[in-house]
Amino acid sequence: MKILVTGCGGQLGRELKRSLACLGEVVACDRRQLDLAQADALRTAVRAMAPAVIVNAAAYTAVDKAEAEPGAAEAINAVAPGILAEEAKRLDALLIHFSTDYVFDGSKSAPYTEDDTPAPLSAYGRSKFGGELAIAATGARHLILRTSWVYGLHGANFMKTMLRLGRRSCETGDELRVVGDQVGAPTWTRHLADVTGLILARRDVPTGLYHLAAAGETSWHGYAEAIFTEAQRAGLMDKVPVVRRIASADFPLPAPRPANSRLDCSRFRRDFDLTLPDWRTGLIDCLADARF
Repeated sequence: MKILVTGCGGQLGRELKRSLACLGEVVACDRRQLDLAQADALRTAVRAMAPAVIVNAAAYTAVDKAEAEPGAAEAINAVAPGILAEEAKRLDALLIHFSTDYVFDGSKSAPYTEDDTPAPLSAYGRSKFGGELAIAATGARHLILRTSWVYGLHGANFMKTMLRLGRRSCETGDELRVVGDQVGAPTWTRHLADVTGLILARRDVPTGLYHLAAAGETSWHGYAEAIFTEAQRAGLMDKVPVVRRIASADFPLPAPRPANSRLDCSRFRRDFDLTLPDWRTGLIDCLADARF
């Protein structure tokens, strides 16, 4: 089958290109080849390619910048997914789309299920929820996978930022300050991509909305400490910096983040008989491949 992967230059798209290669002809497009902000060009390109599956890994991911550019985030995260779904329906194709824990406000004390009502706090979260609604409204065959705290070896993410700042901190002796009152599950892009491949290898693919994130939970502070510990074990750092736990109020950002980003993935496990490894296992495996 022909599989169109959007956003192949990003951290998830690169892994999808690798993971899906064994399933058929993968047409992987980055922003230069397929700009999701250009609605007419997007329609024309999808119709010309006529894929059997569209895997949308492209997104506007600059969470804080989106507060000043809500229109740009909306075009890529909300309007474009709707267009992809419309074209998928026209082609009788399957659309797989990735969404985010940021569609929730984080006020729930337990992990969020697919039945919980989204209430995004930020322009980014609102744009991603808009994409979910736009896809569902088309009636196309679709699979929306909400995930959390995504990281990988490519692109910009928390893990890579911490490694860069940690090395600098070890040189200067300065401590790092990391938020400790936001909880979620760091999820490795390779695990997401590999599971996507397993999904597409099935004869019948369940459709609808599912949560898919790494098992377990931690805070950003706990995540940072684990990054440094495992990076030292992997030979990527000589020393481990001092990491001080702070509150979200001590590190204000333009876009508010949910305090609780935990996702209940039991529905996915039940319907697909698949689950992602614990977040720390993913981190260890990712760093084993790292060459920073």
